[in-house]
Amino acid sequence: MSRIEFYVLATDRPADRLRAACQLAMKAWRHGLPVFVRAADTDQCAELDEQMWLFKKDCFIPHNQHSDDPLAPVVIGVDEEPSAQQGVLINLNTTISPHVERFSRIIEIVNQQPDLLTVCRENFRSYRQRGYDPKRVEL
Repeated sequence: MSRIEFYVLATDRPADRLRAACQLAMKAWRHGLPVFVRAADTDQCAELDEQMWLFKKDCFIPHNQHSDDPLAPVVIGVDEEPSAQQGVLINLNTTISPHVERFSRIIEIVNQQPDLLTVCRENFRSYRQRGYDPKRVEL
């Protein structure tokens, strides 16, 4: 069963969620795990793509959008089916991925925006109802 963690940021800035996604993607990639970063929409996919290019000046995160290369070490997409099995899903979308069972680890990134907090609390309960044991991690 997948390990599910809700990483909770202390700020309400959307840019901090993207930065955390880049940081977590880099860490998982460095540990040899395939990564799928699930964005809210195509605009956020483009923003994530840009952020990964700029994230660290001394390190490149090998990434691509799903439409360009679904087999990249770090894939950015929305609801496309992941090509890799048992990797890490970093979810920036407000809904639970339809492909949860394909990942060994799911990371939901939460900030202090009231609407997002409400949705993430509902998702936390939904994971529990599905038989998962989600954990909360303070960042």
